[in-house]
Amino acid sequence: MQAGLCVVVRGDDILFDPAGDGPLLLNHQMLLDCAADSRPLFLGHDGETGYFVLDLAQLPESSSLCLSTLGVFAALRRCAAILPAQTAALLGYARAVSGWHARSRFCPGCGHPTRPRVNAQGRVCSNPGCGREHFPRVDPAVIVLVHDGDRCLLGRQSAWKPRVYSALAGYVEPGESAEDAVAREIREEAGIEVDSVRYHSSQPWPFSGALMLGFHARAASTRITLGDRELEDAGWFSRRDIITSVQSGELCLPAGETIARRLLDAWLPDADGIFPAL
Repeated sequence: MQAGLCVVVRGDDILFDPAGDGPLLLNHQMLLDCAADSRPLFLGHDGETGYFVLDLAQLPESSSLCLSTLGVFAALRRCAAILPAQTAALLGYARAVSGWHARSRFCPGCGHPTRPRVNAQGRVCSNPGCGREHFPRVDPAVIVLVHDGDRCLLGRQSAWKPRVYSALAGYVEPGESAEDAVAREIREEAGIEVDSVRYHSSQPWPFSGALMLGFHARAASTRITLGDRELEDAGWFSRRDIITSVQSGELCLPAGETIARRLLDAWLPDADGIFPAL
């Protein structure tokens, strides 16, 4: 890396400034001091600065330890909400790209090692008889707020924190449209049929390598039947139920930076005024 700034990742964690001012983006000299032989991966250029990412797992132990002393590692998922949107996007991209390279060190076509492309995303098979190029992929997933007018359908998984309920979600299967996936997922998870499926917005989700496609849908049936064991519980919540339950602490909604929360806020009237602290 001759110029630019480098994000340092360690698994799911990002290296942050110990002073708590955001991520610690390393310049060329800082990298030379700790990891002179490192080969950061190119992320992109914003017109003024080039950005790179370096995965500690790919470094010798001495270099890894040296870089670790420069700052503190913290999980991006816990910090994203308090970071500027552009910074959170850069870190999410860095984490996703680094994870993809770590999982793609061998060609799925012939099994030979791959190597990173120079100053571009992707990897190339080192086998001259193959030479396939491989590029990062994202897995499309749908997340849906189903409503029947004044009530919306929310569910929770057993692994979540107590009292947290959210919109239902799942991955798009091969051969499906996003709208087909909406209908199938809601049917499988809650036994509910839907119609009037309307796209709302999307959100990259680097923690699982997904692109979340957010929808609103109207319920064509209302009897809940938990079918595929993904959900611990699901229920219908009126607007009044949500407001009073959140204010009393009986119900917790998804974090404000998530697409699940955006779908809820768009359905609830004056959501910003109702839940200013969430």
